[in-house]
Amino acid sequence: MSTAQERRNPATVVANWSDLGPSAVHEISAAFTNLLADVFALYLKTKNFHWHMSGPHFRDYHLLLDEQADQIFAMTDAIAERVRKIGGRALQSIGDVARRQRLGDADGRDMLAGKMLEEVRADNLRLLAFMREAHALCDRHEDVASASVLENRIDETEQRLWFLYEATRD
Repeated sequence: MSTAQERRNPATVVANWSDLGPSAVHEISAAFTNLLADVFALYLKTKNFHWHMSGPHFRDYHLLLDEQADQIFAMTDAIAERVRKIGGRALQSIGDVARRQRLGDADGRDMLAGKMLEEVRADNLRLLAFMREAHALCDRHEDVASASVLENRIDETEQRLWFLYEATRD
């Protein structure tokens, strides 16, 4: 059954407040919940590097990572609430994050400032790709509201990438 057919057939609606079909709710909820796990992982890594930054550019990098962590954390509520709005279930625990995240952790590694910035930039780039994939999925299911949630966050991620790139140029 196509998305348009699912919307016209009230028996296929997952949540009585959503007109998305069951396959759309399942796929978009799963994509957004995995994305949410990655956002939490990136947030914690960014804060970790913010806390452990050192070197001649300490202040600039420390502040940059703090600003970026705040921006990343601000994404979480919009993504989780969109999952709930369409009838899905969002993350429920740290364990849920750990099972779903696709971005690696930075446990106990001492890194130079440049390596920290390069790693967080690479993770932002991967997050950008995950967001673009989720956006394409929303487009396939004609879910403009979920796609819209991602659009500003994609732009913010591109800005973080730009700043990180410029900060690591020689």
